[in-house]
Amino acid sequence: MGIDPGTNYMGYGIIEIVAGKPQAVVMGEIDMHKIADAHQKLRYIFERVRSLTESYQPTEVAFESPFFGENVQSMLKLGRAQGVAIAAVLSCTDSTPIAEYAPTRIKQAITGRGQASKQQVATMINSILGTDYTPRKLDATDGMAVALCHWFTTSNPLTQATAGQRRKGLGGDSKSRKGSSSWEAFVKSNPDRIK
Repeated sequence: MGIDPGTNYMGYGIIEIVAGKPQAVVMGEIDMHKIADAHQKLRYIFERVRSLTESYQPTEVAFESPFFGENVQSMLKLGRAQGVAIAAVLSCTDSTPIAEYAPTRIKQAITGRGQASKQQVATMINSILGTDYTPRKLDATDGMAVALCHWFTTSNPLTQATAGQRRKGLGGDSKSRKGSSSWEAFVKSNPDRIK
């Protein structure tokens, strides 16, 4: 299951892998634009995401990470929405793996371009899945894009060979070993690499 967090609309998409290929199960958006109270929005997000998790019982869940924009208040609200959605998934099961991907990483995985428009992402989703979705809001296809990005990342043989279950969520790249905190620490722990 992929979730594109939002404070007015939260997109979601669920795929099933059949014979090594993704198939769409469901996609849609959680509509909160008429709920005025911020705390009631969070409650609604929790209830809806929990309901989706209980109904479809996803084996893995991926989220789009909040982007770092100029408006700090918007970023905080988006972070709260994402946190509540993650808590809703975790309230159903403690063993479902959760991943997180940067918006540009998701767009790149789907369209090949990290700066693609929402419409381009929606068009590619239909092409990849062989569907003809025309959702009211493009948040729904964004949620499906998160699910597909996660599948593309985790099913990549290179990712599996180099990192197994250890992946950088925000970039989706492999993380095969822990980096050093400074050059001094690197030199100290790797004297054989100094020429």
